[in-house]
Amino acid sequence: MSRTPILQAENVTKTFGGLVAVDDVSVSVESGEVTGLIGPNGAGKSTLFNLMSGFYEVDDGSIQFNGADITDLRPEQRAERGLIRTFQLTRELAGMTVMDNMLLGAQNNPGESVISLLTEPRGVSEFEQTHQQRAEELLKYIELWDLRDEYAGNLSGGQRKLLELGRSLMSDPDLLLLDEPMAGVNPDLTDHLLDRIMSLRNNQEMTFLIVEHDIQTIMSISDTVIGMHNGQILTVGNPDEVQQDEELLEAYLGGGAI
Repeated sequence: MSRTPILQAENVTKTFGGLVAVDDVSVSVESGEVTGLIGPNGAGKSTLFNLMSGFYEVDDGSIQFNGADITDLRPEQRAERGLIRTFQLTRELAGMTVMDNMLLGAQNNPGESVISLLTEPRGVSEFEQTHQQRAEELLKYIELWDLRDEYAGNLSGGQRKLLELGRSLMSDPDLLLLDEPMAGVNPDLTDHLLDRIMSLRNNQEMTFLIVEHDIQTIMSISDTVIGMHNGQILTVGNPDEVQQDEELLEAYLGGGAI
């Protein structure tokens, strides 16, 4: 079934000095799908990921999200529009509880405005109650409810990845960009994290773009896989097609199987 692109990069280029990290790349992420972005070290996938999320500025080309040009928007402006990303190294606030970290993920909190507190206290209270309930639901969903009062700094690496996923979901994103979500996570928590991602895709039609070094994991959960090498797109297709792409095989392993 054909889907509508939610995120598009068109003729995007990024250089660092004399190095062309992303070279005239055009690619799209389809709504309601899990899209995997893979490639050997130095392929340009992390740079492209940062360009899409706004952490790098493009030199040439454009980025569209939900039909609007977001090329010049800052990361927080893209987040307000529903494009949320996580990081390979989690960014939880270690000195705050798991629950408090979750509540920080809510967008457009009127309680952060002194004017709203003075003029619309009821609205502030309703917002806080709604998002408290949302945080409770998500913590149960990602199975961190029993750790809600634990300091985030005491969580394991895998639990921190789950917390970052949950906190990202607090903003009800249209697209979630996950940066190596399985890195440093033990197998049991990896399976749990993958199960949550697939459940969100299957039951809520949530859209994901995932950069991940674990190729087998990407192949197991992705609807579409984008393969990069030397700053360019080598292949785009379903996992079976991409695993048979000779150029990508050569880029990874000199022709061995992925």
